[in-house]
Amino acid sequence: MSGASQPPAPAASYAAAGVDIEAGDRAVELMKEWVKKTRRPESVGALGGFAGLFDASVLKRYERPLLASATDGVGTKVAVAQRMDVHDTIGHDLVAMVVDDLVVTGAEPLFMTDYICVGKVVPERVAAIVKGIAEGCVLAGCALVGGETAEHPGLLGPDEYDVAGAGTGVVEADAVLGADRIRTGDAVVAMASSGLHSNGYSLVRHVLLDRAGWALDRAVPEFGRTLGEELLEPTKIYSLDCLALLRATEVHAFSHVTGGGLASNLARVVPDGLRAVVDRTTWAPGAVFDVVGEVGRVEQAELERTLNMGVGMVAVVPQASVDVALALLADRGVDAWVAGEVRDQDGAGAGDVELTGDYAR
Repeated sequence: MSGASQPPAPAASYAAAGVDIEAGDRAVELMKEWVKKTRRPESVGALGGFAGLFDASVLKRYERPLLASATDGVGTKVAVAQRMDVHDTIGHDLVAMVVDDLVVTGAEPLFMTDYICVGKVVPERVAAIVKGIAEGCVLAGCALVGGETAEHPGLLGPDEYDVAGAGTGVVEADAVLGADRIRTGDAVVAMASSGLHSNGYSLVRHVLLDRAGWALDRAVPEFGRTLGEELLEPTKIYSLDCLALLRATEVHAFSHVTGGGLASNLARVVPDGLRAVVDRTTWAPGAVFDVVGEVGRVEQAELERTLNMGVGMVAVVPQASVDVALALLADRGVDAWVAGEVRDQDGAGAGDVELTGDYAR
């Protein structure tokens, strides 16, 4: 080769490849105080081990304990959090999506683990995400026993991340809720959502951000706050309310209203030969649902199969339990009402849900 020799390239390192181990260690230190707040008596060990530990002797009080497991994320709601640079609520959403799937079986959520994947570890940002997860676990009554933060430079941008979580609960075998318990005449008790929760954000972002071009700091009179504040409203966590309901009266089934909307999720617990008739006139969906529909000219059927339309959880209870259920939920600050009933279905076939009437305005 002609010419002067080139100086050797600097030695390759993990840091040069984009992974900052020291930042990861600092993130762990920052999140420890929040994780401590989620401890239950059964929590064993401290944060930082290779696996989370939970004292399973708690299961001895059950005759035949069944473990319930659920995993979920929060979808593209994280894109809103990233654009707003607000990261301490998205973890609350994550917990809600997991624990309220567990409680639908009648299970008490025991513990959770989380997975946070980032393009670049910013310790304060990761700690803020974990803070939200920890606060959600406190509201759900479960422990955060561990998790993982992974740095993926090149796969995600420096300010991008995604979150996921898994939870475990326990329920007595003869207390498992579901379609087999539902009977003709049961009441459908709806519990209000806190807003969009964590579903349908691809549609909402497409309508309001992409097509309408609204900024997240835009003040929206219908919301009484900015668009971004409305979109980041945390998902309501119902698990302790549902468990209190189980202790107070007879419940045949719960349905967590997530992706697919009210009808499709309620249909998952309606048995063959029966149908649930839900009366839209019994509630008025929040303003955000109207705004998305009007601005995007989204048909009602499309809204209903994408968004929760103001109902985040449903309890199916015998008529004799209605008064107790409504009173208990009211005492706990949960807006709830009888939205329908279970009826016989003409002919055999899969369980079904019928929405009737027009929403109250």
